Amino acid sequence: MNVAEKVRMARQIDRLGVDIIEAGFPVASDGDFHAVQAVAQAARRPVIAALARCRREDIERAWQALAGAARPRIHTFLATSDIHLEHKLKISRRECLEQARDAVRLAKSMCDDVQFSPEDASRTDRDFLCEVVEAVIEAGATTINIPDTVGYSVPSEFSDLIRTIRTRVRGAETVVISAHCHNDLGLATANALAAVEAGARQVECTVNGIGERAGNTSIEEFVMAMRVRPDRYAFETMIASEQLYPASQFLTEITGVAVQPNKAIVGRNAFAHEAGIHQDGILKNALTYEIMTPESVGVPGTSLVLGKHSGRHALAMRCSELGFELERRELDRVYRDFVVLADRNKSVNDGQIVELIANARAVQSESTPPSSQGDRVTSHHDIGHFPASLSAPTERAASVETPRMLVADHDPEQQEDYLWGV
Repeated sequence: MNVAEKVRMARQIDRLGVDIIEAGFPVASDGDFHAVQAVAQAARRPVIAALARCRREDIERAWQALAGAARPRIHTFLATSDIHLEHKLKISRRECLEQARDAVRLAKSMCDDVQFSPEDASRTDRDFLCEVVEAVIEAGATTINIPDTVGYSVPSEFSDLIRTIRTRVRGAETVVISAHCHNDLGLATANALAAVEAGARQVECTVNGIGERAGNTSIEEFVMAMRVRPDRYAFETMIASEQLYPASQFLTEITGVAVQPNKAIVGRNAFAHEAGIHQDGILKNALTYEIMTPESVGVPGTSLVLGKHSGRHALAMRCSELGFELERRELDRVYRDFVVLADRNKSVNDGQIVELIANARAVQSESTPPSSQGDRVTSHHDIGHFPASLSAPTERAASVETPRMLVADHDPEQQEDYLWGV
């Protein structure tokens, strides 16, 4: 993202209600430096953090970028695992501890709010990790962020790591313990939730779960897990959950990176139902197959996908929305033809449904003697021109809000996203 895009995204994240925005890495480039400056000016409510390695030039550059922030934070980090110390940094444990302590002390001389992250904490020797964390707390760190940098940890292990730090490190009760989880094993959200259960009170998240390699903890998944299961997670955030989907769409529009269809909470299939059993349940009571309302996360509404797994109930509902009230025999005939078409095309659009109704009417007219009181198809919505065999629509007396239907044509280039219903 360029500077203007970062500012636009920061404003959306501000609307979402996050507490801290990590705006960039000022020493990395002039672009990142100016982006942090711009975000700090644009977003005055949340804390604005700038990232810095445990080096004087990084920390000084971060502080310069944060000069205009209403609530600045310097976030400095240093790897602590033996594999990083030996192969990447080529320093000893003692040098690592001293470098971390000195960097936090320098950052604290400039900014009251200092966060320290021991990179690759989940693969760091526990005793040494506790020693480093204790040293940076003594040096003035106010937040200790524990990263599972390579997504190696599992929930029970990560929660134990958080508990170890809270119980063994002197001064741990005076700081905020934070969790930063990566999704290399698909466990980022689970690990973040485990960390909260163990006492972490800050979680670093990303919209749509974006991030290095397989990404980071998804903010939409983390927030809604706590909202849907307060019996298990009796904690609150300031997140305005109805802004989750808008934030997701905003990021997609800026980056051009689409969200996978089956992405939890914000994917296009998250509130879409194709299986006939599921559609029937949703039409009777949405709670049968939805554990949250789409509106609670900013999604316009539930979608019923008309495909080969759909049942009569969903098809009848769509025909009614299009303005046609079908009697049982007509619906049976339309449904038989619909299943054949859906098996061939995967999904069926509105125009095809209208054609199916017209064909069913034509067949029925050929087999039914003329009658002044014969069966007829009545329609309730003005949707334009109809085939000649259909009567013109009449005005609907009352509007009933029903789940919207997805009728997008099949795109062979897109991921297959059948919604199996068992």
